[in-house]
Amino acid sequence: MAEVTLTIDGQRVTVPEGITVLEAARRAGIFIPTLCQDDRLSPWGGCRLCVVEIKGMRGLPASCVTAVAEGMVVETASPAVIEARKEILSLLLANHPQDCLTCSKSGDCRLQDYAYLYGVRGDEYQGERHNYPLEEDNPFFIRDMNKCILCGKCVRACAEVQGRSAIDFAYRGFNTRVTPPLDVTLREAGDCVFCGNCVQVCPVGALTEKQRLWQGREWEFKKVRSICSYCGVGCNITLYVKDGRVVKVTGYENPEVNNGWLCVKGRFGFDYIHSSERLTRPLIRTGERGSGQFREASWEEALDLVAEKLREIKEKHGPESLGVLCSAKCTNEENYLLQKLARGVLGTNNVDHCARL
Repeated sequence: MAEVTLTIDGQRVTVPEGITVLEAARRAGIFIPTLCQDDRLSPWGGCRLCVVEIKGMRGLPASCVTAVAEGMVVETASPAVIEARKEILSLLLANHPQDCLTCSKSGDCRLQDYAYLYGVRGDEYQGERHNYPLEEDNPFFIRDMNKCILCGKCVRACAEVQGRSAIDFAYRGFNTRVTPPLDVTLREAGDCVFCGNCVQVCPVGALTEKQRLWQGREWEFKKVRSICSYCGVGCNITLYVKDGRVVKVTGYENPEVNNGWLCVKGRFGFDYIHSSERLTRPLIRTGERGSGQFREASWEEALDLVAEKLREIKEKHGPESLGVLCSAKCTNEENYLLQKLARGVLGTNNVDHCARL
């Protein structure tokens, strides 16, 4: 692959031809703020926060959509660039609720981080503010369009990753907003599958999971790497844990598997973990079949009873009368051992598995 050499903040950098100035700066360890950019989504250049100064080029181009060129000289923190970023942040905050004290995104909000970084208070401009009602008629997440900064990441994630195009930009100027067709709620529109990928890419508090509301601040969570157990894909996930309880799940950006994207079950279907109906001890039926009476037993007693009953059925009806169902919530190794037990011990090939939970 051809390479080009350019200068960024006085540092000579050699990078592959065709990549963006933003990527080149990152490879050199140089920070450039972004709000609308995501490596997994198509470049857009809408927020303009990543503007840089390039010698010989008019204006301040967005680094996320500007390709590198041989001999290019880039300044990422010149006075003009800093002033432009401050102005962009001031304009965003002029119509953004400043309720960081109670916002669930506080501590993980890029707009908050950048306002602090550049010393922008948000009181530079006064004028009309949006007052949209909260959209909370679905069971998974809340949409607060008053906090939306129109970065477009949710729109691209829905179209490019999930393939639904359930939302897009509507109206113009000050009234521009992200909405389903006909400006109804996601539930009313019917196109959304509530995968929540839009929630994960949102850089502010416009989209918030209902299950994590008032469950803790972002800096209080212990983040635990894990694997989703709903199907055989094995999506990498991050569990957000506080006081021994999982309160939120996000996709882990492992490009070899799911690259951070999840389905509705993997992201929101974790309530079974702490369900009061979840069995924690083996139970043995004590009454007649259908009576619903059980007693707790040890694992040794329960396994002995299972082995005895399987032996009786096999001797009376033959091994083909038995069948084994594996589970997606087990590891590959556990499922291998289970089918080995079925074929080698029980003597049956009736082994099945269903990942469509």
